[in-house]
Amino acid sequence: MRTICTLVLALCFALAGFAQNNLPPKREFRGAWIQIINGQFQGMDRATMQANLTNQLNVMKQCGINAVIFQVRGEADALYNSPFEPWSRFLTGQQGKAPSPYWDPLAWMVTECHRRGMELHAWINPFRAKTKGTRELASTHPYLLHPERFFEYDGLYLFDPGLHENRKYICRVAADIVRRYDVDGLHIDDYFYPYPAAGVAIPDQRTFEQHRNGFEDIRDWRRYNVNLFIEMLHDSIRAVKPWVKFGVSPFGIYHNATAGSKIPGSQTRGLQNYDDLYADVLYWINKGWVDYTVPQLYWEIGHRTADYDELIKWWSRFAGGRPLIIGQDIERTVKAADLKNPQQNQMAEKFRLQRSLRGIQGSCMWYSAALVRNEGNYAAALQQRYHRTPALQPLFPFMDDKEPKKPRKVKAMWMPDGYYLFWTAPKAKSALDEARSYVVYRFRNGETIDLFNPSRIVTVTSQTLLKLPYQGGHEKFTYVVTALDRLQNESKGAKVKVKL
Repeated sequence: MRTICTLVLALCFALAGFAQNNLPPKREFRGAWIQIINGQFQGMDRATMQANLTNQLNVMKQCGINAVIFQVRGEADALYNSPFEPWSRFLTGQQGKAPSPYWDPLAWMVTECHRRGMELHAWINPFRAKTKGTRELASTHPYLLHPERFFEYDGLYLFDPGLHENRKYICRVAADIVRRYDVDGLHIDDYFYPYPAAGVAIPDQRTFEQHRNGFEDIRDWRRYNVNLFIEMLHDSIRAVKPWVKFGVSPFGIYHNATAGSKIPGSQTRGLQNYDDLYADVLYWINKGWVDYTVPQLYWEIGHRTADYDELIKWWSRFAGGRPLIIGQDIERTVKAADLKNPQQNQMAEKFRLQRSLRGIQGSCMWYSAALVRNEGNYAAALQQRYHRTPALQPLFPFMDDKEPKKPRKVKAMWMPDGYYLFWTAPKAKSALDEARSYVVYRFRNGETIDLFNPSRIVTVTSQTLLKLPYQGGHEKFTYVVTALDRLQNESKGAKVKVKL
């Protein structure tokens, strides 16, 4: 009898686990990139651009997106009021021209994202100073002030990474953003040394000879320069606001596996971070210089040169020591047929891989406009299936693991316009301990209070009140309110029973 009971109990636990595992995770980075370099906002007036961004944010909110990565510096320019660099032509149509009527897109986006319970990560391109399409630079552009610090490459101007003054300057720009804006993250993309153009050499031999730091191989020296920059940028952010996350979105291939190589490599044949861009991403992760990594795994499952299945498993194996976020290409995903079921696209299998492999804690969608137009029903699938319950951000215990105190004075009260739940912010001793938002859970009478169940989350809000859905007071519910700090460490719950 005891054996039978044990088997029944084990089966019950297994079924419960299956049901729980069918739910989306309670904690998951669900991001989307909003870029400017494609010119989608160029020359828009304030009202038009704000309306465009408002629509994008509203749709992304409906799809469960909880983090927006917003490009604010594409070519040593600014989509914010910078004391160092000119206004971007990708905003006003002319570099150096301030928006009129005046507004600050970064400040506006911070407010709008936080209002919707989303994080805002400011995205900068560190070394690119001019794109190929830019014909005229503002008189205040860094290149015109110090042309000796740059080199030209295939139509681009780039800050020479081998110069200490350049690395210091870029960190100063980043620290200024973090200091003056309430951003949740500082994000850089995949451009370090330039993507190689056939037959074009990087013109940094003179810098190498003057600042070689004991290196004989210029390739090792270039990686060393980028390493110095990444460490300096990490430390610059931490010194200003220790809760702001530093994220890197590298190209999707670190290194192609080759016979006899001591460098970890994937079974791929494409361009490489380590060898071609001089970006030693694994070194940065192992040194603790990046807080999260978003490799751009934009290829299809089964791609001949860069198979998504191979790459996601490779990154999970080698880069899971810090939160690993998968960069997903929406258009390629919905246009590629699933290898086992050609009648459907690859979205389901990519999400299965993402949520089953070690160290992966979410995804980031390339790009927001494709999501907003519901390319291949991707947005609908997020809303109805993959993001059907809210998600908190992944934990970053290496930054802060102390939970805030729980909310105080939780009570339900009638107001002139309805029945409300109110609470008071907990006391805090430091900025890291402050409650920045709250999670409200709801449970039916007699239901087990389970704060690990995301289906019981009513909302994640920065407010200290919530209007309740009163319908005559015939049914009992228990509401639980928890506090989240800046890094979304969650407090214990404060409970109240109500009749709705």
